[in-house]
Amino acid sequence: MNQRLQQFLNAENLTQTQLAERIGVAKASVSHILAGRNKPGYDFIVNLSRQFPNLNLDWLVNGKGRMYKITGQESEIPAIPRPSDENPDPQSGDLFEISQESSNNQADTPKIVKVVVFYDNGTFQEIV
Repeated sequence: MNQRLQQFLNAENLTQTQLAERIGVAKASVSHILAGRNKPGYDFIVNLSRQFPNLNLDWLVNGKGRMYKITGQESEIPAIPRPSDENPDPQSGDLFEISQESSNNQADTPKIVKVVVFYDNGTFQEIV
């Protein structure tokens, strides 16, 4: 588990001290868990799950699944603004303009295989 906790810290770009402060435990607690000397207690896990609700605890504790929860419920994924059909002006903020010619050639069109949503709190969620 200590390796998975270190992976989580790296993914969240957090130090041991920052994690300890965010979940309200002593810095030594995090250090001992990462060193493999101690296993996390109930309060550590509960505080971690409250502070990082997208963290998959089954992955952290048992190594099963992915680091972050994937719910598949659209209500938990922020909506991506779509351009209005009434205003086809390319200056309206579209990043890419799709021409009719390129949309007719489906064989050359790349397919989406993964979407990663980054949140303002430093977390992210993979949607496969």
